[in-house]
Amino acid sequence: MGTSSSPIAAVPEGKILDFITKRLVNDNPEEYVRQNIEKALIRQYKYSILDCESEFSIKVGSANKRADVVVFEAGSCHKQENAFILIETKKAKTNPHGKKDGIEQLKSYMAACLNAKYGLWTNGDERYCFAKREKNRSLYFEEIPEIPSFGQTEEKLYRPQRKDLQIATADNLMFAFRRCHNYIAGNSGLHKTDAFWELLKVIFIKIEDERLGDMNFYVTPNELKNSSFAAAAKKRLQKLFTEKVINKYPTIFNVDETKTIELSPEVLTYVVSQLQGYSLLASPVDVKGIAYEEIVGSNLRGDRGEFFTPRNACRMAVEMLDPQPGEKVIDPACGTGGFLITAMNHALKKLRKKEEGLWSDSKNPTSYEMEELFRKRTEYLSTCVYGMDINPSLVRAAKMNMVMNNDGSGGLYRENSLANPHTWADETNHKIKLNSFDLIFTNPPFGANILIDDVNILSQYDLAAVWDKQEKERLEIRKDRLKEPVLQINMPPEILFIERCVQLLKPETGRMAMVIPNGILNNPSLEYVRCWLLHNVQILAVVDMQRDLFQPGNDTQTSMVLMRKFSQEEKKLAEEEKIDYPIFMAVAEKIGHDKRGVAIYKKDSQGNEILSDQANQEESIDPITGETVIYSSGVKERLIDDDMPTVVEAYKKWQVEYL
Repeated sequence: MGTSSSPIAAVPEGKILDFITKRLVNDNPEEYVRQNIEKALIRQYKYSILDCESEFSIKVGSANKRADVVVFEAGSCHKQENAFILIETKKAKTNPHGKKDGIEQLKSYMAACLNAKYGLWTNGDERYCFAKREKNRSLYFEEIPEIPSFGQTEEKLYRPQRKDLQIATADNLMFAFRRCHNYIAGNSGLHKTDAFWELLKVIFIKIEDERLGDMNFYVTPNELKNSSFAAAAKKRLQKLFTEKVINKYPTIFNVDETKTIELSPEVLTYVVSQLQGYSLLASPVDVKGIAYEEIVGSNLRGDRGEFFTPRNACRMAVEMLDPQPGEKVIDPACGTGGFLITAMNHALKKLRKKEEGLWSDSKNPTSYEMEELFRKRTEYLSTCVYGMDINPSLVRAAKMNMVMNNDGSGGLYRENSLANPHTWADETNHKIKLNSFDLIFTNPPFGANILIDDVNILSQYDLAAVWDKQEKERLEIRKDRLKEPVLQINMPPEILFIERCVQLLKPETGRMAMVIPNGILNNPSLEYVRCWLLHNVQILAVVDMQRDLFQPGNDTQTSMVLMRKFSQEEKKLAEEEKIDYPIFMAVAEKIGHDKRGVAIYKKDSQGNEILSDQANQEESIDPITGETVIYSSGVKERLIDDDMPTVVEAYKKWQVEYL
C-alpha cells in the first residue's frame, strides 16, 4: 500500500502539491498534464488514491526508470509486479512518435511490468490508450478507445452503460474537446470553423444518446482500426443523428448541409473514442463551460467586440440578483449563453429545493412528485429563459450549449437586439416584448470599431440624441409642430444596449446586471448617459472589475453594474431630484487569473499558496432528476484568488441592512 506524507498547509511559489502523493513538485507544463490525469483517475475513473502512485520506479532491463503514474491492483502492495495501468504524461506538443518520450517509451514500461494490462500516453492534446495482449507467446499492444474505470470489464469499456459514464473533472474535458477539434481539422480537410460544427454534431449525438439511455455512442477497437468496421459505426451514429437529434432540434439543424455527418468513418470513430466515456449531461456546469467556450472562442469570436464573460463573473452577478423560479430572464447579447446558463441553473436549484419542501419524504419522492418536478422544470425552461444575438453562429452555438446544460434552447433567437422590435421575426416579437422581463444579465459588445449609424435604429433611443449638457436634456427640433430629437451621427452599441435593456425590464421590479465599460461611468463627455440612468433606474451596485477580466484578448476596464427599473412615479421623483438611496460599491481586485489567462492562487503572508478542502469540491448534475450533487475526494488543493465570492457575501449583508 502507498504511504501518505505529512499534511502541507501552504505551497511555495513555483511548486504545486501532487494530487496523489501530497509531495511538492515543480509547477511546469508537463506537471499540469499529469495533475489533470491524476485527478481524473480518482474522480472520473473511481480508482482509490491508495492504489495509485506517481513517479514510481520500475526496472526496465538493467535500467531503473520512473513511470509518471501507476495504478496498482486494488489493495495490493506498490510493487512492479502489481502494476495494472501505466501512464506517461508529457508537456504539450511532445511528439507521440518520438523515440525517447513517445508511446514506445510507454510500451517498454508495459512490457517490463509483467502483469500490467493497460497503458495511456498523453500530452494533453493527443492521447493514446493501449491494452497489452499476448499471441503465440509474443506480446503486442492493441490501441483501444479508453482505459477502464475501476471494476469495469473490457466489454463494458467498449460499450459503456449510462451508469458507467464518467463525470468530467479539472481540464480533462477541455483537453478532449480540443483534441477532437484538432484531429478533425488535421485529418478531414475541413476548414477550422467547419471542423468545429462537425464536432458539435458529434457532441449532440452524445448528449441525445445519454438521454435515451440506449448507449449507441461508442466505438470498439475493431471500429477504431478497421475501415469497414468504422463505416458500420458511422452508419449507426448517422441514424441516431437523423432520427433523434435533427427531429428534436430542427431550428439548429435546419438546412441540408447540417443534416449529414461530414466526417470520414475513420475521423468520426476517433472523435467518438475520445468522448464516449464521459457523461456530458452530468458533468459540472463550469467544467463544460470552460471546455465548450475554449473551442467556441477559437472559432466564432468575431470582430464585433465579442468577449465571453468569465464564469466567475457570471456567477457573481447571478448570485447577487438571485433569480427565482418563474422569473423571466433574458440576455439580449447572449453570445454562447454563459450568463443564461448560470441564471437558469441557479433558478432550477431553487425550484428543486422548493419542491423538496412539498414532498412527503424529501429524500425519496414519489413518482407523482417527480413528474410534478419535471413538469415545472419544463415549464420554466420553455417560458422563462430567453436570449438574442445578432451573430447567427453564436446563437446556434448558444443553443447547443444550453442543450448541454439542462436545455432551455427554445428561447434563443437570431436578432439585432438594438433594432426596432417591429422588425424582428414574428416568433421573436411574440415571445420578447418590452417592459416584460424580470431579469437581464448581459455583457453587450463594445468598441469604437462597431459604431451604430442606422437612423432607424438611433431614432428609438433617448441616448442617441445630442444632449444639452447644461440643461441635461436632449436637443429637439420642431418639424410640423412635432418635436424630434437631434440625433448623433453614430453611437457605440454599449450605450444603446443600456437603454434597450431598461426598455425590456418590467417597471418597478425589473432588475439587471450589465458589464459596462468604465468610460461610461467616469468620462466627462458621457455625463448625459449617467444622468439618463439616474432618472430611469435605481443603481443597486457597482463592482469595479480588475482590468484583466477579459484577458487574454481585451483589457478594457469594466464594472458590473446592477440596477432596478423605476416605476413611473419613481421616475418622476428622480427627474425632480427628490429620490435618494444607498448604492453598494465594491472593487474586485483579484479575478482568478492574470493577463495571460493563467490561474492565480491565494497566498499567505510568506508568499506560499494556500491549500483548502473548498477548492476540491465539484458539482455534478443528475441527468434524470436534475439534482445537484457535490463531490469531494477530501484532498486539499490550491484556492483560486478571486474576490467575487466575497463581493457576493458583502452585497447580501448590505441588502439586509440597507434595502
